[in-house]
Amino acid sequence: MLAAFSLNGCQSAPGPLAGDGYPPEYAEGFRAGCASGRQAAGALAQFRKDVPRYMNQPLYAEGWDDGYRQCQAMQASSGGLDSWRSSAMERERDREWRRHIDQAKAQALRH
Repeated sequence: MLAAFSLNGCQSAPGPLAGDGYPPEYAEGFRAGCASGRQAAGALAQFRKDVPRYMNQPLYAEGWDDGYRQCQAMQASSGGLDSWRSSAMERERDREWRRHIDQAKAQALRH
């Protein structure tokens, strides 16, 4: 099952749950929780949680919790958009720092 999730990491929440013998309430909760978990970890996804249903349908709540945890962990481990942005900003800071050091060395050598 985990392999199926990794293939769908950039797509919407995994959909084969209903056909895999999971109750529809669990599968719907899992898909909503997965989207929410991916969003919480920085993906461009929408947070979705039907709170009244979560409070009144244990299978939906269990599916939501499982989906949230699994997809948040997968999104976080893949780095996600925040990781890419952070890396790009760090590379730019490094370039700026090196440029500053090179200019300071050149100025020192001229004197």
